[in-house]
Amino acid sequence: MIKGIGIDIIEINRIRKSIENERFLERVLTTNERMYLKGLQGEARKAEFVAGRFAAKEAFAKAMGTGIGKLSFQDIEVVNDERGKPMLSVSLPDKMNIFVSISHSKEYAVAQVVLEG
Repeated sequence: MIKGIGIDIIEINRIRKSIENERFLERVLTTNERMYLKGLQGEARKAEFVAGRFAAKEAFAKAMGTGIGKLSFQDIEVVNDERGKPMLSVSLPDKMNIFVSISHSKEYAVAQVVLEG
């Protein structure tokens, strides 16, 4: 049974300007996500990465019905499986399956989250 659906879209240019601010990165990305970011090459790829993570976390919060505020960006971590598929690592009170999809274009990053339980 579907418990929640969330979607978020963000302009990558908005993130490109924000990632110069270390405090922004510390607020939005977990320690592991920031370490992964440091290994990426090129400003465009870094902005795309952060925008995708930001959108996925916002989409998850919307699927939960809370929005960011009741949840922190630090409560949600985007990880990749061995094939590169994104997954969310988060503590949930109930056993739920979390499905996430992240996509990018030149200008936008979008993410959708479906909660099933």
